[in-house]
Amino acid sequence: MKDDDTELARCLGALAAQTRPAEEIIVVDNGSSDSSADVALHAGVTLIPCPEPGIPAASAKGYDHATGDLLLRLDADCVPTAAWVERVCEAFARHPDVSAVTGRALFLGGPAALRRASSAVYLLAYVGATAPALGHLPLFGSNLAMRRAAWAEVRLAVHRHDPDVHDDLDLAFHLGERHRIGYLRGATMSMSPRPFGSMRAFCKRIYRGFRTVIIHWPRDFPPLRWSRRAWRLR
Repeated sequence: MKDDDTELARCLGALAAQTRPAEEIIVVDNGSSDSSADVALHAGVTLIPCPEPGIPAASAKGYDHATGDLLLRLDADCVPTAAWVERVCEAFARHPDVSAVTGRALFLGGPAALRRASSAVYLLAYVGATAPALGHLPLFGSNLAMRRAAWAEVRLAVHRHDPDVHDDLDLAFHLGERHRIGYLRGATMSMSPRPFGSMRAFCKRIYRGFRTVIIHWPRDFPPLRWSRRAWRLR
C-alpha cells in the first residue's frame, strides 16, 4: 500500500463486513506520504512499515508477518465481495492438494457490461501471456491466497528485492514449480481500473511482466520447466 488512503478505507470496510471474519488483517505501508497509515491504525488492523521500495518487498514482508495457516492477498484499491474470505477457506478445505488459489476481478465504476468485458479482456490477456511461460495457471495479485507452509518454502527464493519484478507472476514461478495452483470460483474481487489509467502505467506493467519471465531463464525456459514440473507432479 502506498498513498491509497481513500481506497484503503473502502477496502478495509469491505474486509470488516466479511461473512467469515479474517483472523488478522495486515496492511504494509510502502512509504506512504498521505494518511494511509492513519486509516489502517483507525481500523484496528496490523500496520507494518516497509521502507524498501517496490511491491515485491512489501508483499513479501506482509506474507512473512502473517501467522495464519492461509494467507489471503488483495490490493488496497480492491473491494472483496462479502463472502470472499469464506469462499477462499472453503476452496482450500475442498482441495487439500492445492497450495494456492487465484480468482477473477471486475473493474470498479462505469457501465456493468463494459466492466465485465474490459475485465475479461485484461485477465484473459494476462493468462494467455503468462501461462505458456509457466506451464500452469498464473497468480493474480488482486485476488490470491496460499498456504503459509507453501510460502515458507519459497520465501527466500522470490525476487523480493527487485522493484521491477511482477511480484505475483514471480510468486507463481516459484510456487508452481512444486505446488498445485487452483482457480478460485465464486469469489469475485472488484479492483481499480489502474492498468488502463495511462499508457505509461500500462507499459510499465508489460515491461515488468516480460522482465519477470526473462529473469527466470534459462532454468525456467518453457520446455525445460514444463517437463520438470510434469515429472514432479506425477
